[in-house]
Amino acid sequence: MSTTTTTLPPAPAGAAGPAPSKAAVAEEGRIGLRANFRHIGALARRNLLQIKKDPESMFDVLLMPIVFIVLFVYVFGGSVGASLGGNRHDYVNYLVPGLMAMMGMNIAMAVGTGVNDDFRKGVMDRFRTMPIARSSVLIAKIVVELGRLMIATAILLGMGFALGMELNGSVFGLLGAVALAATFGAAIMWIFILLGLTMKTAQAVQGTAMLVLMPLQFGSSIFAPTQTMPGWLQAFTDYNPLSNLADAARALMQGGPVGDSVWWTLAWAAGITVVMAPLAVAKFRKKA
Repeated sequence: MSTTTTTLPPAPAGAAGPAPSKAAVAEEGRIGLRANFRHIGALARRNLLQIKKDPESMFDVLLMPIVFIVLFVYVFGGSVGASLGGNRHDYVNYLVPGLMAMMGMNIAMAVGTGVNDDFRKGVMDRFRTMPIARSSVLIAKIVVELGRLMIATAILLGMGFALGMELNGSVFGLLGAVALAATFGAAIMWIFILLGLTMKTAQAVQGTAMLVLMPLQFGSSIFAPTQTMPGWLQAFTDYNPLSNLADAARALMQGGPVGDSVWWTLAWAAGITVVMAPLAVAKFRKKA
């Protein structure tokens, strides 16, 4: 596939794009693995060029980690740090691995709004007329967003070390925590892609996403230990995948016992991908 396809002008807002041709759909079934990777690379490059033309789209990645860590450390760090048996410095060690889990959720929301916006502009309709795998369009989105997630994670870790975070575990443990957060983040992106393909507007995607994000993030061990929560809320946090991810990242970075948190996180990531990825691709193929 030539990368010149990325420069096609979008259709006017609200205009109906061309429907996928039967030839394009039939050709999709004959696409080999090498061609699939080539298509993903070309489409990822197209998404990167969009970011280059609109650098303001990187503001959330660059500023969100800074705002969150400063806000929570200096507003809640004293009280939560005391509940941990320490001070604000101890809370930094507790908070940063938890925020790594949260970054993936927040950035995943951008995937859903981006897919929705591309459909509104008619870009996705043009892609669907081409002899490329439908999954390659969506995977390219995820690849670019994973790159954005890595940038946000690097800034978060840099701010954490600047505020006094200590790495009591090994460097390999730190890399393992980053890889685990990226794996779970990629799985979550399939949910938001499906949401972006289902909702009519990007605003609806954002509104619905916040209804999902808020309970998952604050009803977890990301920001504070769960021991002081009511019993019913503790039961929720025990099954909350973000709690498993945050606990696993802390254990890997601080050198504590990992337990079953890593395996539960990987199980959640695999289960979400197996269920949501085919649904998202099918919805993308049939979306009017």
